[in-house]
Amino acid sequence: MIEAPGIPLTVIAFLLLLGPLVFIHELGHYLAGRWFGVKADEFSVGFGREIAGFTDRRGTRWKFGWLPLGGYVKFAGDMSPASQPTADWLQLPAAERARTFQAKPLWQRAIIVAAGPFINLALAVLILAGFALAYGQSTTPPVVGAIEPNSAAAKAGVRPGDRIASIGGTGIERFDELKMYAALRPGERVALNVVRDGSVNTLPLTIGTLKQADRWGNAYQIGRIGIGPAEPVWSKVSLVEAPVVGVRRTGEIISMMVDTIGQVITGRRSVKEMGGPLRIAQVSGQQLSLGWPEFVSLIAMISINLGFINLLPVPILDGGHLMFYAVEAVRRRPLGVRAQEWAFRGGLAAILALMLLVTINDLGAFGLWRGIAGLIG
Repeated sequence: MIEAPGIPLTVIAFLLLLGPLVFIHELGHYLAGRWFGVKADEFSVGFGREIAGFTDRRGTRWKFGWLPLGGYVKFAGDMSPASQPTADWLQLPAAERARTFQAKPLWQRAIIVAAGPFINLALAVLILAGFALAYGQSTTPPVVGAIEPNSAAAKAGVRPGDRIASIGGTGIERFDELKMYAALRPGERVALNVVRDGSVNTLPLTIGTLKQADRWGNAYQIGRIGIGPAEPVWSKVSLVEAPVVGVRRTGEIISMMVDTIGQVITGRRSVKEMGGPLRIAQVSGQQLSLGWPEFVSLIAMISINLGFINLLPVPILDGGHLMFYAVEAVRRRPLGVRAQEWAFRGGLAAILALMLLVTINDLGAFGLWRGIAGLIG
């Protein structure tokens, strides 16, 4: 175990991580709005009181808030949480009203809202494509080489030379896909299909659980089958192939997130594993201390998280707005303002509850609750 990075490096790393990602996210909204002729009144990185900023020639106030945990773009005429026309909006001059968010067709409003999450995903694709171009990619086939004694694979009857066709109903084409599937499912019982002597055999497999700790002492557990590849293969990636690899890896990470959320909802994974801003700050400092490649990899991961989470159909998030736009497209009219406002209040309450939960988890991971218990005891 090595010494953890100090607080100054952790704070710097956190700001270098979150600030650009929030800026990129809001820039997506801003550029899409500008493309469709919507005026932006404010562009803020961070919440709360302004600590620095300027106003450009288009009348947009660019500023930094004192709380660097998010940001926003406030478009002209966006006077209610539901982004619906209000009495104040109707009183605007016609020319000014035409440049407001509410005046735009439904499809343009949807693109403006979706642009933020999608630019985060695009950034991740670009980073992952760059890594693939620089370092290549693993194309190791899922053929079994070594088998660890007393491992999950050994107990299931896996043999050297078996080719893994699928696990838990998921097709396997590369050895990395098998490792990724197992890592997320410690202790789960699944069906493993292997090709042996030209025929497919189905083996019942209980994925093993491996408890690990990183170099900073952070403990976690992963699933492990206990096999190694017959012949590792590492391939170069061309400039044309790199974006395809970036898209595929982004999709794989999103799939992992969906699986993880499903495990938390069904109780197969503890909510204590969920982390928040404090945990992200800690990890960002640790990754920056390892070097820029590791830190940029973390940026890609958090960017995918930011894009994916914002697309969830939760009122107050971008996905919640898109959900209401979908309803509006089907009904040919929007939901009532009051119904939307109540939905947004519920979404805000849910987000605040989640933030409280992950903050409690973060403080627990830092040992605060054990320390308090020790003082009381």
